[in-house]
Amino acid sequence: MFTPPQQAANKQRGTPTSMNWLQRYPKEIQALLLASLINSTGSALMWPLTTMYVFGELGRSMQDAGLVILLQSLGGIAGQLVGGAMYHRIGVKKLLVGSLLVNALTLFALPVVSGYWHVYMMTMLLVGFSNAMTLPAIQAFVGFRFASRRGEIFNTIYVGNNIGVALGTALSGPLAQLSFPLTFVLNGVTCLLFAVYFFVYLNRIGRGEGGLHIAAKTSRREQRALPLLMNTRVYLYMGLGALFLWLGNCIWNGGVSPAILSEGRSPSAYSVLWTMNGVLIFALQPLISWMKRAFAEKPEAQMTAGSLFYLAGYAVILLLPHYGAMVLAMFLATIGEMLFQPAMPAFISERTSANAPFYLGVSGGIGQAGRVIGPYIMGILYDRGGLTPVAWLAVSAAVLSCAFFVLNHKIQRPLPAAAEEAES
Repeated sequence: MFTPPQQAANKQRGTPTSMNWLQRYPKEIQALLLASLINSTGSALMWPLTTMYVFGELGRSMQDAGLVILLQSLGGIAGQLVGGAMYHRIGVKKLLVGSLLVNALTLFALPVVSGYWHVYMMTMLLVGFSNAMTLPAIQAFVGFRFASRRGEIFNTIYVGNNIGVALGTALSGPLAQLSFPLTFVLNGVTCLLFAVYFFVYLNRIGRGEGGLHIAAKTSRREQRALPLLMNTRVYLYMGLGALFLWLGNCIWNGGVSPAILSEGRSPSAYSVLWTMNGVLIFALQPLISWMKRAFAEKPEAQMTAGSLFYLAGYAVILLLPHYGAMVLAMFLATIGEMLFQPAMPAFISERTSANAPFYLGVSGGIGQAGRVIGPYIMGILYDRGGLTPVAWLAVSAAVLSCAFFVLNHKIQRPLPAAAEEAES
C-alpha cells in the first residue's frame, strides 16, 4: 500500500495524522495508553475544581483554598522523591500498584471527611503524596521498556492523557453542579482501575523484563543519593525552571478560577478552558512537530521555547483581564505545555540511564515546589487585589523560568557526551 510522503514523514516523527494513529503501535503500548487515558479522565474530574470546591462549596477564602493546594503539593514533592528513590528498592509493581491503591482509598474518603476541615486538608496531602509516587515510576518504566522509542512514547502518552483531560473536564463542570463528592468517587474508581491494570500487566510481562528491575550491573554509586545529587548539570537548572513554570501556572486556579466566579459565570465556563486545552493538545500536534523541526529539536530547547509561550499567555491575562482573553491565554499556554511536558522526562531518561527514576523524582520534586508556594501566595494576592497582582506574579515567574531553561540549554550544548557520562 502506497503511503504519501508527508504521512510517511509524520509517522517517522511520531505525529498523529488521524484518529487511527494508535494503530502504528504494538498492542502493549495501545493498552498502556488506553489505561492512562482512563486514569487521566478520572483525575480531570476533580483537580480543576479543587479551588471552586473550597471557595464556593465549603465557603472558605481563597487563602484557605491556596492552603489546601499547598498541602497537596507538599505531599506531591514528598511523593515524587520517595517514588524515585524506591523504584529499584521495592520494584515497579509494588510501587505503582501500592501507591495507586492508596490514592484510590484517599479519594473515596474525601466525601466523608469534607465536613471536617483539618481532616480534609490532611487527606488532600495524602492524595498528593500517593498520586505523585506513581509519576517517576511510570516515566522511568516507559523509558526503560521502550528505550528505542522513548521520546515518541512519552509524547504519545502525553497526548493520550490530555484527551482524557478534555473528556474529564468536559464532564467536571456539569458533575460539580450535580454533586462535588461524585467527582471524588469517580476519580477514585478510575484510579482503582489503573491499579488493577498495572497489576495484571506487570505480572504478565514478568520479572526482570523491560526495565522492571535493573540487573546487578548497577553500581553502588548509582544506588546512593549523595553522589547522584552532585551531578547538578542533569537536573538542577531544569528543575528550577520547572519550579517557576509551575508557580506561574497556578494562575489558573489562584486567579482565573475565582475571577470567573466573580464575573457571575458558572463552573462550566472554567471547565471549558481545560476542555479546550485537551482538544488543542491533540489537534496541534502537527504544529508542534514543525516547531521541533524548525527551532526546538533538542528537549532542552523545547523547554525554553515552551516557557516563552507560557509567558505570552500570562501577559495576555495581565493586559486583558476578561474571559475572552483567558481563552487566548489558554491557547498560548497550551502550546507552551506541549513543548515542555514531554521534553522533561525525555531529557532525564536520555542522560541518566539506570538512574532515571532517581533524577525524575528529584527534578519533579523541585518543580513541584512551585505548585506548593504558588497557590498560597496567589490566594493571598487575589484576596487583597484581585486578578492583576496574580497575573504580575505569573509573568515574573515565567521570566525566571525561561532564564533557567536558557541556562540549562547553554550548559548542555557543549556536552554531547552527557548521556555516556551518566551511564559510566
